[in-house]
Amino acid sequence: MKSKNAIFCLVFASCTGMLFHVSGSPQQQGISISADDSLSLPRILKQVLASYPTVDKAQEAIQAAEAGVGLAKSGYYPNITANAGYTRIDPVPELTIPVLGHFIMAPNNNYNAGVSVYENVYDFEKTRRNVQFEKSNKELSEKNLDLVRQHLTLLTSISYYTLIYLQEAIKIKENQISTLQKHIDFVTRKEQTGSATQYEILSTQVRLSNAENQKVDLEASRQTQQAILNSFLGLPVKTPLKVQGSFVSSQPEIQPDSLIIFALDHRSEMGMARLREKHAQLHLRSVRVMDNPTLGVFAEGGFKNGYFPDLSAFTPNIAAGIGLNASIFDATRRRNSIKMATSQISMAKSDIEQTSRDISTEVYQNETNLIASVKKIDQSMLQVKQAYEALNLAAVSFKTGAITNLDLLDAETALEESRVNLLRARIDYAIDVVRLNISVGKPIE
Repeated sequence: MKSKNAIFCLVFASCTGMLFHVSGSPQQQGISISADDSLSLPRILKQVLASYPTVDKAQEAIQAAEAGVGLAKSGYYPNITANAGYTRIDPVPELTIPVLGHFIMAPNNNYNAGVSVYENVYDFEKTRRNVQFEKSNKELSEKNLDLVRQHLTLLTSISYYTLIYLQEAIKIKENQISTLQKHIDFVTRKEQTGSATQYEILSTQVRLSNAENQKVDLEASRQTQQAILNSFLGLPVKTPLKVQGSFVSSQPEIQPDSLIIFALDHRSEMGMARLREKHAQLHLRSVRVMDNPTLGVFAEGGFKNGYFPDLSAFTPNIAAGIGLNASIFDATRRRNSIKMATSQISMAKSDIEQTSRDISTEVYQNETNLIASVKKIDQSMLQVKQAYEALNLAAVSFKTGAITNLDLLDAETALEESRVNLLRARIDYAIDVVRLNISVGKPIE
């Protein structure tokens, strides 16, 4: 069916690109999983959200943004430097005054050691606005972490439910193979007594071969899906995994006509878009004051030689003052920076509108898919019930000789296919619930 193909295509396309990005051994990641472990979705999500590299990268971005805030705040604090120096002068300035004598104006060896302090008294909003801009950058980094976790939750949940489907589908297929093998033994005995034909044996063998081929395909898909889930967990791709859990998931407790409104208020993407607009506005405010004057005070004190009357003696000295630094011409940097910042605000507003449209479409699609999944479950349950009834009737008819062995096999095959379809419908429903919860901004518990 198309739904099965859609699930596999989506999972493989979304996850395969991330498959080889996990670094570190299971011991390094703090994971201890044996082949007999059965992993639940909460346990898997907890591990993935705690150790996946993109989460670590997003957390490091927050740390870097915090450092940026601290760097911007450094404008509030004084700059203190220590300095020491030696200068050799040769020849030294000399002066001879009749009657008074000969004077040396400076020593050959000049030494200087001191401490300088510069304090920014007032910079006309430049530091304060830079701090606000860096704090906004930190908010963006925190919101990006939410987005990374949301994306990982979706991909991991799809991988988890798909692996459940494959595990259960393999069990159903194994049961079908076992039944077909019993039929082969049965018709072989009948053929020996002349009550069955070689055609019946061959037809049953073909069905068995088809079932075994289908199992091979399912097993290959299971191994691939297992490798994807292992990559999320930080395990070697060949680590055996078993997953367990229920298909029952809680739908958003929101009125259907309010889903889009709720999503626009709670989606991380929408929050990120609004933060980008705020960030762009703060950037504009910062560049508007980039050429503002700076008023500061300075003081310097220390010891040096070269003072009269004893040029060689180290003498304490101090200097202090106040200064104003103002830009006269900045080569049009401020004007062009303002143009760029204004354009960034316009782009951020367009991004908000685009994000709003995308979220609205996504919520509507996921809601529609969920409704369809519920209907498919009801229809599949009805088909399973009908297939059971048909098999019971076929079994009675076979015992009375009214139908052949192949007719009975048709009924058994129809039952197995209806069970697989019901399983697939339940998996589709579970995934659609996850999608809808995430699309409206409701966290997955």
